[in-house]
Amino acid sequence: MDLYGQQGRSIPQKTVIIVLEILLIWLSWWIMFQAGGKIIFTWLGIQKPPVAIAERKWIIFIFSIVIFIRLGFMMLFLLKRKIPWEESISVPIAFALYYIGFALLVLPSGNSIDLLDYLGIILFVKGCFLNTFGELQRYFWKKNPMNKGKLFTKGLFAYSMHINYFGDVLWVSGYALITRNYYAILIPLFLFSFFAFYNIPKLDKYLALKYKEQFQAYRKKTKRFIPFIW
Repeated sequence: MDLYGQQGRSIPQKTVIIVLEILLIWLSWWIMFQAGGKIIFTWLGIQKPPVAIAERKWIIFIFSIVIFIRLGFMMLFLLKRKIPWEESISVPIAFALYYIGFALLVLPSGNSIDLLDYLGIILFVKGCFLNTFGELQRYFWKKNPMNKGKLFTKGLFAYSMHINYFGDVLWVSGYALITRNYYAILIPLFLFSFFAFYNIPKLDKYLALKYKEQFQAYRKKTKRFIPFIW
């Protein structure tokens, strides 16, 4: 599935993604605040009843609403490339890990809100900021005709070539921390691995072909993924 280098509005694909995301948000509500969690636990043969306190479930649900709004804003206003039909299905499937996965994983946790949860909220907010603000910086920079054909290396992208992806890993880690479920750590680990070993190498290959010397100079002076580290 080629995601780079093709321009297009992709209105039908974006509509499908938004409709499926709304369905997932509703399922998240059903799982945490209605009978959904107990029903699914029964289907899975899990005997332990849901015990998560309301405050913890509300944090997870608010996180999901924020991510849904950010995704919609990104697709409708910032994203200029074409969205293949395969992506209109794969994106909601991926986000189901957050909306549905974290909604289920939080239910067995009976912990009261404490400092670890505040750390999770900080990670979530910081990750959302790095991703969205970095994308906004690049968007407005590219709107300047004088920058046509140039590679954006300024702002937050001066600290990491893929600071937006690093932000994604942070906010997903915040989500996972709020669940207080050891299994939840598998989701940010999977996302990190996906970026580090698949998406980033693929995108770097495309950028190297498109920007040539600009990209090589950028790569030599900038960390690839994690600011100040790698």
